[in-house]
Amino acid sequence: MPSILIVAHAPLASALRSTAEHVYAERCRSVDCVDVLPGASMDEAEAQVGAAISRLGEGPVLIMVDVFGATPCNAALAVADGRAARVVAGVNVPMLWRTLCYADVPLEDLASRAVAGGTLGVMQVSVPRRQNQPVPPKPNDQDIDKHQQ
Repeated sequence: MPSILIVAHAPLASALRSTAEHVYAERCRSVDCVDVLPGASMDEAEAQVGAAISRLGEGPVLIMVDVFGATPCNAALAVADGRAARVVAGVNVPMLWRTLCYADVPLEDLASRAVAGGTLGVMQVSVPRRQNQPVPPKPNDQDIDKHQQ
């Protein structure tokens, strides 16, 4: 079973792990996180990611990062190179929950499911208000009231 590492700008990684624990407390034993502090150098970030991977053990690791090309992602890519690890960018709660639901699948499948969960979790859920459209007139209530008396 692959382990999961969340690497993001502080405090996002810790917040995502805490959110996952609300629903999947048992499965979060194989989840670690790294909050990259503002101003952290690449060397510092790589050291943090390397230490977290060491804490997770020797098995495969799915690393979820917040933004492609930012320091957390670049540090994760550098540390993952040559290891049984995959890096997925754009971590969000649906991605993390989907990953925890399928934590028993092989690493390649887990990475695919993570991307699907993150993508399917993003949607517009509000209906836009009508703009510049007249409100239909209400019926003449006076006539209705006279007949009901």
